[in-house]
Amino acid sequence: MEFFNTAKAVKLRSHLDKYLVADDNQESVRQSRNGASRKARWTVELVDNKSHVVRLKSCHGLYLAAADHPFLLGMTGRKVLQAEADKSMDFKFEWEPIRDGFQLKLRTWCGKYLRANGGPPPWRNAVTHDDPTTSTTQNWILWDVIEAEVPASESLTDFLLSQQSSFSSFSDELNGSEYGSPVSVFSTKSPTLLSPKPSSNKLAKQTNSNKFRIGMNLFQNAKAVRLRSHHDKYLLAEEDEESVTQDRNGSSKKARWTVEFVPESDTIIRLKSCFAKYLTASNQPYLLGMTGRKVLQTLPRRLDSSVEWEPIREGTQVRLRTRYGNFLRANGGLPPWRNSVTHDIPHRTATQDWVLWDVDIVEIHIQSPVHKPSAPQPLPHSDSLEFDSSSPSAVSIKSDHFSRQESSDSYAESPPKSEGRTIYYHIAEDNGDVDDEAAQGYSMTFKGNGVEELTRKLEEETGIEGLIVCARSPLNRQLFPLRLQLPPNNVTMQVVLVMSSSKVGQSLAKQGLL
Repeated sequence: MEFFNTAKAVKLRSHLDKYLVADDNQESVRQSRNGASRKARWTVELVDNKSHVVRLKSCHGLYLAAADHPFLLGMTGRKVLQAEADKSMDFKFEWEPIRDGFQLKLRTWCGKYLRANGGPPPWRNAVTHDDPTTSTTQNWILWDVIEAEVPASESLTDFLLSQQSSFSSFSDELNGSEYGSPVSVFSTKSPTLLSPKPSSNKLAKQTNSNKFRIGMNLFQNAKAVRLRSHHDKYLLAEEDEESVTQDRNGSSKKARWTVEFVPESDTIIRLKSCFAKYLTASNQPYLLGMTGRKVLQTLPRRLDSSVEWEPIREGTQVRLRTRYGNFLRANGGLPPWRNSVTHDIPHRTATQDWVLWDVDIVEIHIQSPVHKPSAPQPLPHSDSLEFDSSSPSAVSIKSDHFSRQESSDSYAESPPKSEGRTIYYHIAEDNGDVDDEAAQGYSMTFKGNGVEELTRKLEEETGIEGLIVCARSPLNRQLFPLRLQLPPNNVTMQVVLVMSSSKVGQSLAKQGLL
């Protein structure tokens, strides 16, 4: 509930990376990838004498309502609509936010949850309220909550309307301008909302918890570190002095990042590359249409929040969070994702580990045994960042104490862990077409080699029964079913899922391909 206490308006993003939008027919709601549209913004209203629920108003002045009639006859999901306020039925407009890890669930008056549906039409992009029926649909009721800007032209209107009853039956005409990008993301660990440009003192108070302090312990005495991703690759500053990638060569000076502590804050650090540029969470999308944003090396004239990272301990590893709620993420899969580094929020179980990093300390601050050292000062320039024989021996963090690390010979490339292959998949339409097949699609990790076992896993993952796992012919782009065994060596695969009851599924059966 704390997410909504200070937010005037929010955007809700589903596990499909789509936003909850209010249709122009002023009745239905659906999911859309256009999060910049005004239709994706929902004004937050707190309910008098009910501190645990909120109401959400669309850009049409109508409220998000949990109806009691089914979305499809014979199915469990019920409709979610836009509707005018009705005093006698006000409970249908009330939503109870329940935190679940990084995200929220929104519970209705009847104990159901706001649910973003996937799969083939008519479920695709549909929004209902329901209980998750299988373990694979648990994520369908989880939402990322992003604070949205309120245009200045609407602020006065909102103020005047707030002087009236907070839940009257008026209809207001809202400005039709597009909204900008989200200005902040709700913190997943701190119960308070991170403002766009918080002061250091305010942020320190907001995040003053044991978990944050433990995360800082990994960097407490560090002068320089290496960051190793879950792919056993190191965060590297490329020689173009702009881009950042992953590489297995941890002995390179490009894998070394100097640690700077932000004055007046005991929870924030900056990381400077061997080119004397800062690790920066930019606002540029890595790929158009995808959620991840670029991580760069920059040297801004003024050190702002884009170069500040908040360490959060996770077991023996750490997550590095931006001041706006995203995490430094090491991507895997096919090019251009392979070896890339972005900042994002993981939406799937298979990508939760992509934001975890091992911290190897390669240089420490020499501390006096008598006097307690003050906070370390920022290092000067790149001349001091070179490796030399006079620097202290490298040490590695694996627990709360330092341990002596092996010589640079141990940095040699080691074979990747064999934890199964990554399967990227799209769900085909009735005629076999795929929406935006050029995109990477959904992903899952699969450890087996049999097509039958893969089919069962994908049915569990999607919640759809009767799937045919297909691939596209490189010659004529026609779909053909996979048979028997998958390719060896755990190579990454791209597949298309076809429902056996669809037209293309029946066509494959008639051709004797099944």
